[in-house]
Amino acid sequence: MQDIKIAIAQFEHRDNDKQFNLAQIESLTRSAAAQGAQFVSFHECAVTGYTFLQHLNQQQLLDIAEPVPKGPSTNALIDIAKANNIIVMAGLVEKDDARNIYNSYITVSPDGFITRFHKLHPFVNPHLTPGAGYNVIELLGCKFGFLICYDNNLPENVRMNALLGAEIVVMPHVTGCTPSPMPGRGVVPPELWHNRHNDPTSLRQQFDGPKHRQWLLKWLPARCFENGVYGVFTNPIGVDGDTIKAGSSMIIDPYGDIITECRNLGPDLQTATLTAEKYEQASGRRYINARRPDLYDKLSQPLPPGTKPTTEPGWKLAFKS
Repeated sequence: MQDIKIAIAQFEHRDNDKQFNLAQIESLTRSAAAQGAQFVSFHECAVTGYTFLQHLNQQQLLDIAEPVPKGPSTNALIDIAKANNIIVMAGLVEKDDARNIYNSYITVSPDGFITRFHKLHPFVNPHLTPGAGYNVIELLGCKFGFLICYDNNLPENVRMNALLGAEIVVMPHVTGCTPSPMPGRGVVPPELWHNRHNDPTSLRQQFDGPKHRQWLLKWLPARCFENGVYGVFTNPIGVDGDTIKAGSSMIIDPYGDIITECRNLGPDLQTATLTAEKYEQASGRRYINARRPDLYDKLSQPLPPGTKPTTEPGWKLAFKS
């Protein structure tokens, strides 16, 4: 691994307003480049918006989705990367010639398209196709893996990225502040978001408590610590469909410590330098070498006949239809 300077961003996207969202991405990318970042990461479906997708039928999804890498949004992201001499990562809805639809995360450089990753556990809409596998690439002297939102909730996925050589796992999300049976969790009243300039304290208390940040810190840093990898977490802030999202985009080091975090109640961008020294000294790398695969046969056993993997978050049926 080489030392690398990375930027994380957050902003309030607009549902199905690609022009607006790409303009936000362009503005924040310009700031990232001005701060010397070598790449900037945006959240899941940053180009399209996310939660509103749950209400769309297959044809409506196909109308929003684009081919990759030949679609207009990919070209727009390449133009942004080229204008600012920086690598850009962002999410959108992708379609292929067979009418498969993916929750996709793409990486582009000033020289063009680099790679894509398809979410392994999509659930917001039944017409989304699960990704076929992992994607670990070498970029700027570092090995990057990708996992989108719910993918990170399964420890096996982050461990597999580490086993495939990932030193940095990019973790774009749209998460938090959703209905849940867990004590203290739930939605943030929209009026608190709309009154944030007059009363930021009440909103910050909601965002930092068990509805979002406290819940996130129960498990996300552990994924980095137990695998000895950097985590690049991004998340939108503000109105997302019929929810309010709390941002908290952050970079977590291989010790499980937050080294930078977006804290503004609005668009924000933060940068951090990820060092090879910290990666090489991480305890999680020793844990991987201490494994006993001969004891883990259950992990590779298929599900019982007649069943298939089911991604069913507690909030899925709680939104307004």
